[in-house]
Amino acid sequence: MSKPKRIIYPPIWLVIGLITIFCLDEFLPLARFTGKFGWYLGGFAIVVGLILLVHAGGMFKAADTDLVPFQNVNTLVTDGVYRVTRNPMYLGMTLVLLGTAITVGAFSALFVAPVFMLIIQRRFIKPEEAMLRELFGEQFDVYCGTVRRWL
Repeated sequence: MSKPKRIIYPPIWLVIGLITIFCLDEFLPLARFTGKFGWYLGGFAIVVGLILLVHAGGMFKAADTDLVPFQNVNTLVTDGVYRVTRNPMYLGMTLVLLGTAITVGAFSALFVAPVFMLIIQRRFIKPEEAMLRELFGEQFDVYCGTVRRWL
């Protein structure tokens, strides 16, 4: 199977999303909401997102599977957080974006996380699932039947 060529990998999309959030906050907030509750809620989402990223990445490393999409897939990881979501790293990045948007308090920034999810699903998740289905067959189908894509 030929590997899809990707120039902009998910962490770069995350950085683009963060930059977009800060630009929207500065130049096009639409409406503002601020306060301690938003800071705590946003901070909590960011921390949970980072924990998901680190934990899921560690599980990939322990399974000797590459973190870079479409590279050196040796094992179908289904333990730990992968019992709850098939894409904990992407979910973690989404939570970081959502938490940042809540923390800055600009209504327009709240649109960045859903757009990120659409981009990631189209450019990475769907092709990754096709590749995993080809590599692991019925094992992957059973996994998909029991664990949701996002949550």
